[in-house]
Amino acid sequence: MAGSTLTHLDETGAARMVDVSEKAVTRREATATGSVAMLPETLELILAGDLKKGDVFATARIAGIMAAKRTHDLIPLCHPLALSSVKVDIDVDKLLPGLVVTATVALDGKTGVEMEALTAASVACLTIYDMAKAVERGMVIGDIRVVAKSGGRSGDYRSEPTA
Repeated sequence: MAGSTLTHLDETGAARMVDVSEKAVTRREATATGSVAMLPETLELILAGDLKKGDVFATARIAGIMAAKRTHDLIPLCHPLALSSVKVDIDVDKLLPGLVVTATVALDGKTGVEMEALTAASVACLTIYDMAKAVERGMVIGDIRVVAKSGGRSGDYRSEPTA
């Protein structure tokens, strides 16, 4: 490692993948969320299973899981990781109105999984949009963020609830 600091820059300032070879293997877990706000009518069509593209919930879950496993192909300088688990939940929020995605990713490894959780939540939200865009193009994807992480040198993190 360049010194003892983890950085994506080498001694010359060029981008590189961080060398994690000296880090300890620990249990690491991260949870990220995102939302898709939509008209109440669109939400009702999704809940009734009346979209022509099929089951929004199942498809978005699978898309999120697949995306987490491919984060290193999508985000420059991310390490390819052997994830032990990826869980994508989708909840209805009638007040939004819309759907809230929660992605939790875990592994026993030398680097964290925040990017994998964020990628899973983001792609699940994008999939929801894609499946429902024929009935509403004005849906809004938002509030994508890490809400919790554990393990590693930086310790645990839990975000404050949003209003």
